[in-house]
Amino acid sequence: MAGNSAPLSPRAKLAVTAGKAAAAVSKAAGRGSGSVIGGKVALRLDPDLLGRLAHHLDVTLVSATNGKTTTTRLIAEALRAAGPVVSNALGANMPAGITSALAGGSDARFGVIEVDEKYLAGVARDTEPKCIALLNLSRDQLDRAAETRMLAEKWREGLAGTKAVVVANADDPLIVWAASSSTNVVWVAAGQEWKDDAWSCPSCGGVLSRPGDDWGCQACGFRRPQASWALNGDYVLDPQGSAWPIHLQLPGRANKANAATSAAVAAVFGVPPQVALERMYQVQAVAGRYDVVTFNNRELRLLLAKNPAGWLETFSLIDGPPAPVILSVNARGADGTDTSWLWDVDYTRLAGHPICVIGDRKLDLAVRLEVAGLDFRVCESVDEAVAMCPPGRIETIANYTAFQDLRRRVGN
Repeated sequence: MAGNSAPLSPRAKLAVTAGKAAAAVSKAAGRGSGSVIGGKVALRLDPDLLGRLAHHLDVTLVSATNGKTTTTRLIAEALRAAGPVVSNALGANMPAGITSALAGGSDARFGVIEVDEKYLAGVARDTEPKCIALLNLSRDQLDRAAETRMLAEKWREGLAGTKAVVVANADDPLIVWAASSSTNVVWVAAGQEWKDDAWSCPSCGGVLSRPGDDWGCQACGFRRPQASWALNGDYVLDPQGSAWPIHLQLPGRANKANAATSAAVAAVFGVPPQVALERMYQVQAVAGRYDVVTFNNRELRLLLAKNPAGWLETFSLIDGPPAPVILSVNARGADGTDTSWLWDVDYTRLAGHPICVIGDRKLDLAVRLEVAGLDFRVCESVDEAVAMCPPGRIETIANYTAFQDLRRRVGN
């Protein structure tokens, strides 16, 4: 239970101090924020530090393939209506990064923590969360992450018996399967545009029937649960049937779904939907995502898309043709080194856009676009690509490390 922060033991204090020192050295050396190395040093000195730092907090964990960084930010903004919040807002979502974030939250009441899918069960065990938000599961980093059905099973096993309120997307069969082992689930009808990872029943392996927005398995009876919260156009419907308007500065249907889930989480902590949604309007960008920057006298909108489901959502929010588009794909460790996922993305949705391709794996992407019958140019840098683009705001879509490269180059 949350309460006043208990004094840390001398060992824990030493671990926190050493972690902050390591982070400061790393940052000074130009190697990023230092949160990961700082957390690793701290956990090496006190392996139980994460649990100690979370003990006084009302913790919410957020996990998903897509949208977890944005949803974490929206929940944090909503809960600030009720008290101070500590959060890993920059997306360092493995135990080391989470530990670094919580080390700065001794005066907070709430902890809102984004968690990498592979680490959810372990972080839940260590932090004893009051709420866990589960958004979606789809293919991602094929060389690193488990197959989606296996990951859902690990979540299901790890969350069985949890005391947390689980706020879960009723429209994703894998999420429903994972959450159904929990005793206290709040279902949200948040939608699911990408369905290609959820045509078979996660319970029995049979074929799911998916008429309209509904889904179910005729073989074993596993089916979509009745949701108590729902996204309905530009409104969130609460369990009493009241409709609350969503006003976001973040674009796209996916972010409205994130807001609906965030409102349901905020309600667990007593923050009314109207208050929660009003506070979410303050969020203009999330770790650079959706930012519009000026570079070489051109406007660029920076968009992150890490996997097929993410690219599909991103295509739905970009300006229509003839808006120019720059695509950038890397395949470094943080991205996953397997780029076969490119063939799962429907790039024909970019027909009519002038396209420039950059990034470490620009030739892989070029082959994919050629097969899709699109016109494009391969460029060596973002500078060259921007120079090649016709007039208009440039939609710049990149996967994870390519996005970080872009942010550094354009000064964001």
